[in-house]
Amino acid sequence: MSERFETEVAGTRLVLVRGDITTQDVDAVVNAANPQLTPGGGVSGAIHRAGGPELTRAAAAVRRERGPLSPGEAVITPAGNLRARRVVHTVGPIWRGGRHGEAELLARAYRSCLALAVEHGLRSIAFPSISTGVYGYPVEEAAPVALGAVRWFLREHPGALDEVRFVLFSDGDLATYRRAWEGLPEPAVPER
Repeated sequence: MSERFETEVAGTRLVLVRGDITTQDVDAVVNAANPQLTPGGGVSGAIHRAGGPELTRAAAAVRRERGPLSPGEAVITPAGNLRARRVVHTVGPIWRGGRHGEAELLARAYRSCLALAVEHGLRSIAFPSISTGVYGYPVEEAAPVALGAVRWFLREHPGALDEVRFVLFSDGDLATYRRAWEGLPEPAVPER
C-alpha cells in the first residue's frame, strides 16, 4: 500500500497521506477539538503538545470570548510551535449510531474549516479523520462524508485553495479513505 494518494478537484490538489498531523508543513492544520478547546487525548492532545503553551492560551482566549463550540463549528488560532501558521479547531459529532444527524454535522465541520481557511487567505490545510477517535465515528462511515464535503466545497470554490490534505494515522485508515474516494458517486447537483 502506498503511503500517499493524490488527485485534483477543481484546481486544488487533494492528498491522502499516512503521517503525523503535527509535523505537516501547511498553512493550517485542523484540530479535532472538544467543545471547550482544551487539550484532550488523541489528535487534540498531540496538536496542543506540539503547539505548546501559545496554542493552548490562544484556544483558551477563544473559548472565553465565545464559549464552547458546537459540533460542526470551527474557529482559528495561531499555531504556536507547529510548522503550520494556524490551527483551525472544529468539533465533530459523537457517533450515536448514525441516525442523529451525525453525517451532516461531520460534513459541516469540514466545510466550516475550509471556509475559515479561505476567509483567512490560507492556501493549504491538513485534516485528521475528524470524530473517528474517541468520538467513535466509524472510519468507514466518516471517510465518504469527509471526502464528499471537501469535494463539494472545492467545486463550489474553484482555485480557492492549493492543497487539501488528509493526514491519516494508520495504513488501514489511509486505505479506507482511498476506497471511499474511489467509491464516491459523481454528484448530479451540488451536495449540501
